[in-house]
Amino acid sequence: MSGADGETVEQQAYITRFLLDYTAVPLTGTVFLRGVLPAPDAVRIVTGAADAAAARELTAYEIPLSDEDGEPVTAPLLLGWTRTLTSAAHPRTDASVMDIPLITVNTAILEPAAPTDTDRTLRVLRTLAWPFVETPPDPALCGFLLTGRDRMRLYLAPEQTDGLIAADVQLTGAPTALLAALPSLIGEKERWVADPLDPHCAHVVDLTRW
Repeated sequence: MSGADGETVEQQAYITRFLLDYTAVPLTGTVFLRGVLPAPDAVRIVTGAADAAAARELTAYEIPLSDEDGEPVTAPLLLGWTRTLTSAAHPRTDASVMDIPLITVNTAILEPAAPTDTDRTLRVLRTLAWPFVETPPDPALCGFLLTGRDRMRLYLAPEQTDGLIAADVQLTGAPTALLAALPSLIGEKERWVADPLDPHCAHVVDLTRW
């Protein structure tokens, strides 16, 4: 479980924001981003087909947040590594997280794939559409996992809690109202439950029927 360390949270939130487009745009071929799971000093990039949600249909790659020189990994570099990984055959692994096969990545021997035309287009559009703001979103979104056709688990880092809060939300219904109420809802301790299967959060809040 990833704690609420400020620098780690900031980097995980940055990587998550950067990769969101690849839930709709394929990483390679028919492989899409299905989740970003926050782990200690790492992120676990979850990939699968466009509509994959069951654990057996997914693969998670654990990538460290620092390179071999101890420098923070940038999101474009992480994207390049993920493309290389998803372009090759999956190595055999006996490890898993949340029943998803988990592959630990050695980035020192991994060559990142070159940026695509889509990457270059998104870079220009993000620069124009995402103006810099001094105050980051609160709570910070440090990861997510698509858990069904209309469900998602969000990994959030509220300032007032120790550790990440996972919020299960429904994508249909009234998502605008839910997102407006989200910061206060995840702070209500009576809603907190444990999920022994999920090591990426301190507490889980079910907001699918809020």
